[in-house]
Amino acid sequence: MRRFALLLACAVAARAESYTAKWAQPQESYRIAGNIYYVGSNDLACFLIVTPQGHILINTGYEHMAPLLRANVKKLGFRFTDIRYLLTGQAHDDHVAGFAVARETSGAKVLVMQGDDDIIEHGGRGDFRFDGEISWRGCPVDRVLRDGDTVSLGGTTLVAHLTPGHTKGCTTWTTTVMENGQPLNVVIVGGVSVNPGVKLIGNPRYPAIADDYARTFRVLRALPCDVFLGAHGNYYGMLDKFARMKAGAAKNPFIDPEGYRRFVDESQANFERLLAKEKAGR
Repeated sequence: MRRFALLLACAVAARAESYTAKWAQPQESYRIAGNIYYVGSNDLACFLIVTPQGHILINTGYEHMAPLLRANVKKLGFRFTDIRYLLTGQAHDDHVAGFAVARETSGAKVLVMQGDDDIIEHGGRGDFRFDGEISWRGCPVDRVLRDGDTVSLGGTTLVAHLTPGHTKGCTTWTTTVMENGQPLNVVIVGGVSVNPGVKLIGNPRYPAIADDYARTFRVLRALPCDVFLGAHGNYYGMLDKFARMKAGAAKNPFIDPEGYRRFVDESQANFERLLAKEKAGR
């Protein structure tokens, strides 16, 4: 038993190291649309929302990404110390392990959806899937959000939509920006995938998980979307869209309502396939 536990721990560590290497490579920062800028890595999406009264940062990535994050903000001509709020879409280490250092560096307030707040405060302890496998430096939460709560700063308002399943407090953020005189609905998806090893039926640490996923897809389908973004760049084809933008595409590639609908369709189909597989195996 002890040997099995050691092998499992080594496998988890190797997988985490692989993801870190794959997802946390440097990425040029850039403006997406309106007052929303990209400041994350090649896949771990971090968004800076710029306002006259300070800025909002959604996601920080891993703690070791802090220098990259600060450099990307600086290259855009903004100051990290002007960040007033830290938000996230999901309480996993690849999105929030850098919260503590970002909070210390900027002095920003940390706002997190109920269900993910304790996980962030305790550095991963209590997570229904990765408790005891993945941990990071915990970060105090200054305000616990509920479904439908808003975060406003300098004329920009973000709405927090509870979209649970991937994490219990998984959050999809929406806002409206102006681009070329036109209002655009922005959706930043928190997360919809089912992590390896997660049970959808009879999960003692998350009994309502299947119902929560189903609820999430209903919520996502109801959101109007022009600009499609998410916690991982691969959700919305970030690298390809950035390359097209940099090459001078006539239309902003991030305006992609069709891609959003396709993403929701494919994600729901994958969830339902996994759920059916579990039911068949009972």
